[in-house]
Amino acid sequence: MSHSYSGDIVITGIGLMSSIGIGEDAFWESLKAGNCGFRQVEHLSHVGTPDCIGGEVTEFTAKSARKEHLSKVKKQIKVMCREIQLGVASALQAVQHAGIEPGSVPPQRIGVDFGANLMSSPPDVLLDAGVACKADDSSFSYDRWGNCGGDRFKGMEPLWLLRYLPNMPGCHIGIAVDARGPNNSITHDEASGGLVLSEAANIIRRGRADIMITGTTGTRLHAVKSCQHKLWDTLADGPVADRCRPLDKDRRGEVMAESACTFILESRTHAEARGATILGTLLSTAASCVLDKNGQANEQLAVEQAAAAALQRADVSAADLGHVNMCASGHLQRDGYESRAIRSILADKAESVPVTAPKSYLGSAGSGSGLAEMAVSILGLKHGVVPKTLNFRASDDDAQLNVVADEHLATGNKLFLKTSVTRMGQCSAVVIGV
Repeated sequence: MSHSYSGDIVITGIGLMSSIGIGEDAFWESLKAGNCGFRQVEHLSHVGTPDCIGGEVTEFTAKSARKEHLSKVKKQIKVMCREIQLGVASALQAVQHAGIEPGSVPPQRIGVDFGANLMSSPPDVLLDAGVACKADDSSFSYDRWGNCGGDRFKGMEPLWLLRYLPNMPGCHIGIAVDARGPNNSITHDEASGGLVLSEAANIIRRGRADIMITGTTGTRLHAVKSCQHKLWDTLADGPVADRCRPLDKDRRGEVMAESACTFILESRTHAEARGATILGTLLSTAASCVLDKNGQANEQLAVEQAAAAALQRADVSAADLGHVNMCASGHLQRDGYESRAIRSILADKAESVPVTAPKSYLGSAGSGSGLAEMAVSILGLKHGVVPKTLNFRASDDDAQLNVVADEHLATGNKLFLKTSVTRMGQCSAVVIGV
C-alpha cells in the first residue's frame, strides 16, 4: 500500500560515464588532478568539431560494453544506440554503487525517471533506404518511402526506430533491474537533470516508490548533430586543454561531449533501514521557462526565477550557500546571461560565494550534462573541496563572480545550488546538501 512521505530525499548511489572517467574513483582522480576530458574522437570518423576534438567516453567501447558495463543486458545492446548504452550503463553502475541487491526491494517499489535528448540516426543507417526512394528525375520520392519494402530496405537496421527513441533508456533500465514502479522520460536538454530529480523525488514523497533510479544521458558528438552546431553554437578551437573557458571574459566557445550519470534516490528512512551510505540530501528543486510572445528565450530571467524558487523551497538564503555549480559552457553569449542571473540571486554575496563551472572538465553533452555536473560538486564536497573551474582568468565586466580557479577551494560548507539552462529558456535549479 502506498503512503505519503514528508521526510528527506537522499542520494545513495552514483553511476558515471564521462570523458574524465567511468565510475566514482576514476572521475574523482581526474577532477583532483584538474584534467579535462577532451581528446580526438575515436568512435566516430567525423563529428564536426575543430580537429574532431570532443569530450568522448573513450574507454566505453563495443567490447567493454558487452563484457563489463552492459553484460547483464548484452542481448539488448543491438537495439541501443550509443546514448542509450551510456545511460543504461550508468544506471546499472549506480544500482551497484548504492548496494541494492537483486530481490532486496520489491520490484513494484523501484521506479525509473530518465532524461535524454532527441536521438539522431547516423546518415549511413538510412542510406540504402534513401537510394531506394530516388525518383526517375533523381529527386527524393516521399511516396516510395512509405510503400517500398523488402529488398529495397536491405541493409537497414532491424528494429531501427527502437535504437533512437529517447524513452528507451528508461525502458531498458526497468527491464534490466526488474523495476516495475513508475517509469518516465524527460527531454528538456540541459534542464533534464534537475527535472528528473524533481519528478523522482515527488514520486517517493507520494508513496509510489521507495527507490528511484534517476539519470540522464546525452551527446553532442554525432554526425547529424554536428551539422546543427552552426545554427546555435560557437565551437572553441586552439590548444585542447585550454579550449573550454566557462565564465572567462575571453572565452571562445563550447567543446562538444557525451556523458551519462545516474543518481539513486530514496527516502532517508528507507536508506537508513537498509544501511545505505548517504551521499547527499536533495533539499529542493524548482523550474522556470521564459519566452516572450515572439518565442525569444530569456535565459537570465529563467535562471533567476528557478534559482530563487529553489532557495525559497529549501528555506535557505544565498548567504547560506557554500557554492554555486553553474551550467556555463564557454558560450560567448549564454555564459553572460547565466552569470548576470547568478549575480542577481547572490546580490551582495556575489563576490564572496564561490562558483564553479564543471563543463571546463566535461564539455557540453546536452541532457547528459546536468547530473554529471552535480556529481562534480557532490564528490568534491565528499573530499572537502569545491572543484576549480579550468582555464578561468577574469569575469565579464558586468557580471563579476567569485569563480574558483587555479586551485580547488577547501570548504566545510557542503550546501550548493545547481543551475541548468537551455537555449530555449528552460531552467531547472536544485539545492543539495552533502
